[in-house]
Amino acid sequence: MDMWYRASLLVHIAAGSIALATFWLAAFVRKGSPRHRRVGQAFLVAMIGVMASGVPLTFGMIARGRPDVAVFLAFLLLLTGTGCWNAWSAIRRRREREAYYGGLFWSLAAINAFAGIGIVALGFVLGSPLFQVFGGVGVFFLVDAIVRWRRSADNPTWWLREHYGAMIGNGVATHIAFLSIGLRRAVPGLDPAIVQHAAWFGPLVVAFVAAAWLNRRYGRGSGTPSRSAPTLPRALA
Repeated sequence: MDMWYRASLLVHIAAGSIALATFWLAAFVRKGSPRHRRVGQAFLVAMIGVMASGVPLTFGMIARGRPDVAVFLAFLLLLTGTGCWNAWSAIRRRREREAYYGGLFWSLAAINAFAGIGIVALGFVLGSPLFQVFGGVGVFFLVDAIVRWRRSADNPTWWLREHYGAMIGNGVATHIAFLSIGLRRAVPGLDPAIVQHAAWFGPLVVAFVAAAWLNRRYGRGSGTPSRSAPTLPRALA
């Protein structure tokens, strides 16, 4: 088990490093260009490596007697996998709004929300603000999904909002992993509690600020408003 755990950890670190580098490269190259698409594809492939290697790491936590950490890591894999799928799907289905907001979209949103409620409850039992906050992210995901879906009817660039929103979420995951290790090594004398809170909550706060700014700039789009608001999808009715 230790051998598999160490091997998975090395793959996880390598894939995460590639994901971090390609995330910022994609941010700076011209959007929509062939280079941007290639870098974005490389990022998603790296994230697949991160998630695949994260599965044995999760089971490794169970073997080490930390089922609470294992549950939390599994929840993070769910959030990350959902973000990667939505980022890819928004581009592939940018001309198929109804297909994008289909059964899989709402199923993932609901699963994230219910799992998030469980993580929040576990956080209260353990007295962990980290679990409580990130569990709340899963619940917020469903609420925000409903808001985004309703607004997308009047926004011809809804797919762009979905894409960059998902990519911001993916960026949070890569930066948390990097800072959790990097801060500890860069400032070895720093209080471990400060390192943990800075590494986990810092990227999350920046992500919310970045999303708010991008939504103001690109989120509304333009177009002719629909005559009536869309009805709630059957999956959530």
